[in-house]
Amino acid sequence: MKTTRLLLTLHNLSSPSKTAYLYQVNSIQSRCFLHTSMPLMDKNTTCVEEHPHTRAVVQAINQHQQPSDYMLNHEIYTEKELHDVQITHKKFESWHDRVAYAAVRTLRLVFDVFTGYMHVSTPSERNSTKAIQHTHKMMTEQQWLRRFIFLESIAGVPGMVGGMSRHMKSLRTMRRDYGWIHTLLSEAENERMHLLTFLELRQPGWLFRGFVLLGQGAFFNAFFLTYLISPRVCHRFVGFLEEEAVITYTRCIEDIDAGRLLAWSNLPAPQIAKTYWRLPENSTMRDVLLAVRADEANHREVNHTLADVGPNAPNPFVVQTKRQTDRSTAERH
Repeated sequence: MKTTRLLLTLHNLSSPSKTAYLYQVNSIQSRCFLHTSMPLMDKNTTCVEEHPHTRAVVQAINQHQQPSDYMLNHEIYTEKELHDVQITHKKFESWHDRVAYAAVRTLRLVFDVFTGYMHVSTPSERNSTKAIQHTHKMMTEQQWLRRFIFLESIAGVPGMVGGMSRHMKSLRTMRRDYGWIHTLLSEAENERMHLLTFLELRQPGWLFRGFVLLGQGAFFNAFFLTYLISPRVCHRFVGFLEEEAVITYTRCIEDIDAGRLLAWSNLPAPQIAKTYWRLPENSTMRDVLLAVRADEANHREVNHTLADVGPNAPNPFVVQTKRQTDRSTAERH
């Protein structure tokens, strides 16, 4: 019976119609893959399938152009903006804020234990009236990468859950969303690009991936259920979470500046980071961390603002952008 089934399968696959169909499917898959990956690949790409679409993509890449920018909108920062990022903390205004902050601190404690996170206090954190009694263990490059990869694999969840929830609500209630979905999905993609950038430097093993799977599954479902109950608490939670992310990346940048991470002192930035943030060709790992930190600071402000205005208000960032566009158009005319 098994032999008969095998012969029938081989016969079907060898027929002209099936062969043409499989070739067509493979062609579609290859074109889709190249369309969504080649703009972020090395510009010196030569070994690609000879399709008209891929030839156009390669030609545009070789000319330092973006053939079709499929990425959602994301910030491109000036040098001043990259260095002006500050560690901030929003004051509590309600019990929602206290609940959200308590959840972040609990999650941070578990996360610190799992990734072995330790750091030396910066001068601004040290109490001038109390000397430091303990010496903290330094974080190595591999430990920082382990923390970043796990952090970004979880950080991409809230934006996707929020965008998905609001999308489904818009379909269910047959009402407009007024700009929230795009902002939240853009945030999710931005966090995913952080992850893909760090994966250029390290590929986790199966044990690490297993913990990511468990952590992502638990966090996704918990955040989704909480978002159905109180979107305001969820956005405040993400705002506080991004505050912690800014602290983490600031610590790492300070370690590089202090000479504690020698391997990253002159490490060239991955090509995917240069393309995504439009960094100069001579950019280093420090420049990548500055851009990632600026992204986290941007998410911090966005989510705190969304929590302030409430889920029923129009997206204030879309309204602000529209006003700026209208003002620029009026000035031109």
